[in-house]
Amino acid sequence: MDLEYLKKKRILLVDDEQELLEMVISILKEEGFLHIAAARTVREALEISGSFRPELAVLDVMLPDGDGFSLMEQLKRGGEYPILFLTARGEDEDKFRGFGLGADDYVVKPFLPKELIFRITAILRRTYQGENPLVRLRDCEIDFDRAEVVRDGERTPLTAKEYEILGALCRNAGRIVTIDSLCEAAWGENPFGYENSLMAHIRRIREKIEADPSHPLSLITVKGLGYKLITERNIV
Repeated sequence: MDLEYLKKKRILLVDDEQELLEMVISILKEEGFLHIAAARTVREALEISGSFRPELAVLDVMLPDGDGFSLMEQLKRGGEYPILFLTARGEDEDKFRGFGLGADDYVVKPFLPKELIFRITAILRRTYQGENPLVRLRDCEIDFDRAEVVRDGERTPLTAKEYEILGALCRNAGRIVTIDSLCEAAWGENPFGYENSLMAHIRRIREKIEADPSHPLSLITVKGLGYKLITERNIV
């Protein structure tokens, strides 16, 4: 899988030690990771996660207003993505608790920078191995690197909302994605009341990806449930 694609994933760092945060940010940036957000408390992490929409979180266990274990549970309510604990708490009991709650890895401080990068890269490979920045549909291709639809040699840009909606559909290609899930992907934690806006965005997406938007073959409506995207590998 393209490592450069993985380096575009959004990473949330949560630790109350400012010096350590700066060090980890520096390590990640030196390796080419482009999108990093940092928080020093549970409250800050929850506030940031709503708009930043992390695709990997690196959490300390000991935080001034709570702990990393409860924070992980709260973050996972907003969306499923991998969690790595980076902490001085190296007791077996803490490790078992972290893994038992669904953590993907557990690294004890002090750590080697290369080890951290290897662990993060391994998690991203496992989690996002089915993704590809170029997705082929029946009548076009979606270039997620450039946020564009490519059809007959012409490139049409995607808006931010169209990008998020198509991303959620592509991650679940061939499967039904509910209206609520798509609204949450585009508008965040409080997606209620956006159904009409979603329909308008779906209509504009079809105009960009379908040869005949009135008779879609790639972005299918599943009445009463949601929508389904048929990619090239799902075409029978």
